[in-house]
Amino acid sequence: MLGPLPMATEISPAEIGEAEGCVQCQRGSKLVLFVTGKCHWGCDYCPLSDNRRESPDMFANERRCRDWSEVIEEGRAMNATGTGITGGDPMLDMEKSLEAIRQLKSAFGPEHHIHLYTSIPFNPVNCARFADAGLDEIRFHLLDGSLQRYREVIDECHRMGINVGVELPCEPDKADSLFDLLEEMHGSNVQFLNLNELEITVGNQGNMDIRGFNLSGSMTAAAEGSYELAIKLKQHAKDMSFHVKFCSANFKDAGQLRARFRRRAEITLRPYEVLSDDDTILFGAIPTDESDARDDIEELSEQLELSEGWIRYDPVARRIELPLSAAEEIAEIVDVQVMLVEVHPTHERLEVAIVNLNENR
Repeated sequence: MLGPLPMATEISPAEIGEAEGCVQCQRGSKLVLFVTGKCHWGCDYCPLSDNRRESPDMFANERRCRDWSEVIEEGRAMNATGTGITGGDPMLDMEKSLEAIRQLKSAFGPEHHIHLYTSIPFNPVNCARFADAGLDEIRFHLLDGSLQRYREVIDECHRMGINVGVELPCEPDKADSLFDLLEEMHGSNVQFLNLNELEITVGNQGNMDIRGFNLSGSMTAAAEGSYELAIKLKQHAKDMSFHVKFCSANFKDAGQLRARFRRRAEITLRPYEVLSDDDTILFGAIPTDESDARDDIEELSEQLELSEGWIRYDPVARRIELPLSAAEEIAEIVDVQVMLVEVHPTHERLEVAIVNLNENR
């Protein structure tokens, strides 16, 4: 019997045979590069949000990027050790995907690990182009659940030195075809199979309802039965020629994502900010008109003995930002609003919460 899965926030040690892309993703050190929203397949379980579906825009993690310099900047902001190129389907913009690999390898060096997802059994003559650009790993999403249409490109990628895997959602009503796939993969040039716990999201809920899927009951978007089937598949393949990895919805969201957020926060944290136990950023703030900001900062800096860098004015949010401890210290002795601000450590620094520290509004 397989043991229990790790807690969502734990980073598990790598399993024998686990793909390097997964190892780095679990550590939170992989940049997620969305190169295109183009996709022609219409998979009914696709979780992609409407704002990215068919979008030509590029996103590095949560950041919308206009050019490669912004992609590289986001990679540096989290000290990325690798990148996962995704979409849509990156092969529907092959030249852009190739350029992404070249740009990333040029900026971060040959050791920067890059993996790419696709559903397309593309022309094998292009495998050499991806190998020359520096692609380390490719993951095929099999549209018909079989290797048959993909064998030629899988074999050529393998011959070119690209690590080859298959990645699929674990659909509870596809048990027979998934067990058949294990047998088909055994002895092939596929080196790993990643099974993702099927998730019910805003983007696919209608389709999942039609297929009769319910939430598993846990505090995730996981579909009932997906976890149990994945464990059976993993056990069945334990002596086969490839490694099976199961990525639960809980760990993907609360483990991998938090690890990436934490990593970015630790690198980009401003002197006056602190990292919370939930891997969000906390600081104090005082709403201030821009015309008053300079004088107010001088007065607060002197009163609270704050050095340069420990207090600043945010002209977009129209507030003075300072250490939370300092904000708490003055909250009851000033006649202006003083707040605790909590933000995500993303490029946009999405606000999670604002808590008033005094009665002033």
